Amino acid sequence: MASLAHQFTGLRCSPLSSSSSRLSRKAAKNFPQNKSSPVSPTIVAAVAMSSGQTRERLELKKMFEDAYERCRTAPMEGVAFTVDDFAAAIEQYDFNSEIGTRVKGTVFKTDANGALVDISAKSSAYLSVEQACIHRIKHVEEAGIVPGMVEEFVIIGENESDDSLLLSLRMIQYQLAWERCRQLQAEDVVVKAKVIGANKGGLVAMVEGLRGFVPFSQISSKAAAEELLEKEIPLKFVEVDEEQTKLVLSNRKAVADSQAQLGIGSVVLGVVQSLKPYGAFIDIGGINGLLHVSQISHDRVSDIATVLQPGDTLKVMILSHDRDRGRVSLSTKKLEPTPGDMIRNPKLVFEKAEEMAQTFRQRIAQAEAMARADMLRFQPESGLTLSSEGILGPLGSDLPDDGVDLTVGDIPPAVDL
Repeated sequence: MASLAHQFTGLRCSPLSSSSSRLSRKAAKNFPQNKSSPVSPTIVAAVAMSSGQTRERLELKKMFEDAYERCRTAPMEGVAFTVDDFAAAIEQYDFNSEIGTRVKGTVFKTDANGALVDISAKSSAYLSVEQACIHRIKHVEEAGIVPGMVEEFVIIGENESDDSLLLSLRMIQYQLAWERCRQLQAEDVVVKAKVIGANKGGLVAMVEGLRGFVPFSQISSKAAAEELLEKEIPLKFVEVDEEQTKLVLSNRKAVADSQAQLGIGSVVLGVVQSLKPYGAFIDIGGINGLLHVSQISHDRVSDIATVLQPGDTLKVMILSHDRDRGRVSLSTKKLEPTPGDMIRNPKLVFEKAEEMAQTFRQRIAQAEAMARADMLRFQPESGLTLSSEGILGPLGSDLPDDGVDLTVGDIPPAVDL
C-alpha cells in the first residue's frame, strides 16, 4: 500500500490548456492581490489544479485501502459462491478410480485399436478393442461402440505413461453372462448352442458368450465330434460355477426333455440331415427321426433325392416314438391334402399340415373310442351298451338317456418344436 501511495505522490501534472488559462484569470479576480508581492495567474491556476488532483488521489487511495481491509478481514463478504459450495462441487465430480470401480462415461472418439471415453476425470479414459466385447471383434464399432454412446464401464487399470485410466465392457458382460446361465439353470430350460471345438473328453460349445463343456457321456448323438463342429445342438445346464469358471452342459438331458414333448400326431419342424435308399433322416429339435420312403407320399417315390435334399426344412408328423430305443417314425404322407401333393406341390402340404394332422388325430380318437366300446360290448356287467351309431348309453338310469357320444372327443393341438 505504501508503494501505491508513493506512485500517487509521484504523479506529474499535465500541461495547462487554454481552458486552464481562463480558470486562472477568474481565480486571480477572486483572490486579493498583494501589491508588494504580485502573484502570477499561471501559478495560482497550477496550485488549484494540483489541489484537485491531490484530493482525487486521496479518495482513490482510501478506496483501495478499504478494499484491501475487506479482503483481509472478510474475504467472502458479498460473494454468493461459498467455500462449502466449492467443496461440494469438487465432491460431485470426484469419483473412485480404484480397479473394479464402475463409472459412467461417454465415447467421444474411436479408432482401429479402441475408443476414448470421457468419464469426467482429469484425462480421458481408454477402452481397447479386446475389452470392448465378450465376443472377439476387430473393431469397436462391431460391438455398437460409436461416438456419443453413453455406457457404464469398469476400471481395470491405469496407463503409466499418461496416468489415464483403462476401461472394460467385457468384464461387465462376462458377469452378466454368468448370471444369465444361473438363471437358465434354475428355470431348467433347453438352449441351443454352437459347437466350436472338441477335445479328448467332449465338446466345447458357446453359451451366452461363455465356453461350456459337454462331456461325451452327455451327448445323445452317435455322430463323431468332427461332424458336430459348427453345428447347433440342444443343451441343458448341469453345473454353473463362476468362481471356478466351470460350465458343464448336457445334450442327453436336452434331448430327453424334447422327446417327452413328442406325441403321436404332432406336427414338428425338421431339417433333412441325410438321405438313404430306404428313407431320410430328419433332425427334429436335436432328435433324429426316420422319414421312411413309404411315408413320403401316397404316390410311389422311386428316388428320394427328387423330393428331398440335405438341408431342406419341412414339416413332418410323428407316427410313432419308441423312447426306450430312441426311435421316431415320421410321415409327410399323412399330411397330403390329396395323394401325390408331396411330390407335385410340397408347399401346399406344409401350409395344410396342421389341418391334415387334426383330421388324422380325429380319426385316431374315433378308432380308440370304437375299440373301447367294443370291449364294453362284451362286458355286460359294466352297465353300458353301444348303439349301432356308436353311442355309448346306459343300461340303468345313472347316465343320460341319449347316451355318451364317443365318436368325437377333445383333440389335443399339434405340437410345434
